[in-house]
Amino acid sequence: MKSRLILLLYIFCSITCCTAQDTVYFDKGFQVNGVQHYGREALYTDLPAFRMYSGKLQAPTAEEVFYKDEKGQPLVWKPVAADSLHRFRGGGRMFANSGYLYVSYQSSRAQKAILNTQGSSAVYVNGVIHAGDPYALGWLYIPVELKKGLNEFYIRSGYFTLACLAFPKKEIFLDAADPTLPVVNISEDNTALKGAVVIINNSSKPVSGWKIRSHIAEGTVETALPDIPAIATRKIIFGFNAGNIHQKGKYDLQLTLINGKKTADDITTSVECVAPGEHYSTTFVSDIDGSLQYYAVTPQSPAPTENAALFLSVHGAGVEAIGQARAYRSKDWGTLVAATNRRPRGFNWEDWGRLDALEVLASAKQKFRPDPQHIYLTGHSMGGHGTWFLGATYPDKWAAIAPSAGYPTLKEYGSHDGKIPDSTDSPVEQLLLRAGNQSDVVKLAENYKPLGVYIFHGDADRTVSVEYARQMKKVLAQFHTDFAYKEYPGGGHWISNESVDWPPIFDFFKRHIILPDSAVNHIDFKTSSPGISSAFRWAAIIQQQRPLDFSRMIFDRDNAAKTIKGSTENISMLKLALDQFGAGSTVKITLDSLNTISYKTMTAADSIYLVKQDMHWVLSEAPSPMQKNPLRYGTFKEAFNHRMVFVYGTRGTKPENEWAHNKARFDAESWYYRGNGAVDIIADKDFAEEKYAGRNIILYGNAQTNSAWKALLSDAPIQVDRNKIAIGKDIFTGNDLAAYFIWPMKNSPVTSVGIVAGTGIEGMQAANASQYFAGGSGFPDFIIFRLDMLRDGSKGIITAGFFDNNWKLDDKNRVGE
Repeated sequence: MKSRLILLLYIFCSITCCTAQDTVYFDKGFQVNGVQHYGREALYTDLPAFRMYSGKLQAPTAEEVFYKDEKGQPLVWKPVAADSLHRFRGGGRMFANSGYLYVSYQSSRAQKAILNTQGSSAVYVNGVIHAGDPYALGWLYIPVELKKGLNEFYIRSGYFTLACLAFPKKEIFLDAADPTLPVVNISEDNTALKGAVVIINNSSKPVSGWKIRSHIAEGTVETALPDIPAIATRKIIFGFNAGNIHQKGKYDLQLTLINGKKTADDITTSVECVAPGEHYSTTFVSDIDGSLQYYAVTPQSPAPTENAALFLSVHGAGVEAIGQARAYRSKDWGTLVAATNRRPRGFNWEDWGRLDALEVLASAKQKFRPDPQHIYLTGHSMGGHGTWFLGATYPDKWAAIAPSAGYPTLKEYGSHDGKIPDSTDSPVEQLLLRAGNQSDVVKLAENYKPLGVYIFHGDADRTVSVEYARQMKKVLAQFHTDFAYKEYPGGGHWISNESVDWPPIFDFFKRHIILPDSAVNHIDFKTSSPGISSAFRWAAIIQQQRPLDFSRMIFDRDNAAKTIKGSTENISMLKLALDQFGAGSTVKITLDSLNTISYKTMTAADSIYLVKQDMHWVLSEAPSPMQKNPLRYGTFKEAFNHRMVFVYGTRGTKPENEWAHNKARFDAESWYYRGNGAVDIIADKDFAEEKYAGRNIILYGNAQTNSAWKALLSDAPIQVDRNKIAIGKDIFTGNDLAAYFIWPMKNSPVTSVGIVAGTGIEGMQAANASQYFAGGSGFPDFIIFRLDMLRDGSKGIITAGFFDNNWKLDDKNRVGE
């Protein structure tokens, strides 16, 4: 995790017009290599951003030295030109995901435009940060404000970057480039379906009180819209009625944007309808953020039946869930569902990708009512990693798993965001890596013991080496007695549909069931966070001694002798279900070769809590809702859940208020791009606790600039003021301090506040990067750093750590000053 300087592309561009008169492309400029690094971690370095925030970044001239690297080599601006497709090449694969473009546009007046960049990670428009399109998907259109005269654009880029400005005639309009729509199954009730479409508000006023009308096959539905901030993009949910469709085919879906009695815009897209038995998809409203997501279905043949099997398939990078489902033939003994990971790339099935998989599993269980003993997990490529990860994290949910062409951990294999660092000598960086322990599948491998495991990989795979499969075969061979291994001779990364629909996998599945809890008397379970995965069968890890270090419980239950014996690692509180002992039984529990606890069951469904105190275990009450527990365990990233609301401050100086609004909008743009998400963005003056009860809050600003601070954070041990941060008794001063932290809501057992704060405009700008949306990146409960981190790496981190189980500061779990 040392600070690494990789690539800067810095382009001073001339503008050429394409055939559409309202669009201009940037085609010429300069580039320089080696000045920034972002990855799957909280830590990042960015010298151009550091200079920008310090007021020292100037437009380059040809052959000017921007910086000298660690070896003293000059990093010099070089002239470059875009190719015939308007793409700037980013210096080759070794410099991927690390470039900067500087483009300029001379505007005759102050006006608004739509910016589209492809291959970019983020874009600064006259110093205001916006989301980029790192995967070059092409559908991300960002409203921006141009000033009269010179407008400057700094663009972090990757393998290539394309950038253009468009000047649409309408200020508020529908964009059909990125819809979320079901593939309709004619055999189901289709009168109350849901879709989602993007609305771009390129005006200076928020959209409020508008509606959208859908019309398909004589079915018309009107839906009220949520508020859409000024100069912003939001994906909104609408209802539609396809109940009049009775034949397969594609049907026009007309969408009309309505302001009062006026039509503001209208577009036509299409909805596909399929016959019974064909692959289809269904949409659902996610509890994570209230956005619309979908999953795809390969129906059981000849028709779905209750108490059949259920297969959850997790797709590879860049693959849509409907495409994943269509790669499978229907099975006569079960239904297959393919989750989305929230996007074709999304979060590598970690973080919110993990939550998406769990939401789809729950929805599919409710819809198809499978046999609870016949639930299976499989996936290909990135989905192979998802299979390893979800299998190790939730081993009691599956009878068997089958990773295909997968890699076990992001420490060894990385995609666009790179790899999770493996090790470091820095205590601060060690703590940040500890915050990401949940991603270390190899260290969780013992959790596969109760599962059947089928490993499938082509031996000529050049995308994900077969060595990953061989690695996991070697790991499993040390303890596992029920796994199968197949290398496909000459097989590449994608062999055919058999890469996922390999018949021996499903034959293997058929031989495996999930045993009932009553039949499982031995438990061996490991987790890094009870907030991610706490329970296995009849035992649960409620609290840890050392947050986010690995915790393990190994227990043996003897129903006849009425005993539970075993050992624990890094556990301070346990929950044990005693339902197998019956009412009126005296159960003896001995853990870690310490004292024996006797407990007489009151009912046939008793559960007890045990707490480790010094060198003995004692009976305890359930943890208070205001203590850490599996429903709210922490890390900063946990705050982005429970239909979070972004609340920006308006009580500061003009630059501080503009930063808060712009940062909230940037996070909303990034969340939309990464997670197909949608978020309410409101000003602090519009926030009221009762209005947003049950929802997480992301607060932007500090105690002086955001009026919601006092109501939400008056009891927090971290206080951020102008020019000062107090953390316990420690005081740090300066206007260049930034902080991320999480804090529990006082009036809720599950909701939290996530804080993105700075002590002044320099500190606020230092908090701009949204690395917390990178799949697998580890964030502790709190991290405080200076603007210098962008230049000096971990040396710029003041302190970082975890709160204890009572949400208090704990020096044992904190590093730094």
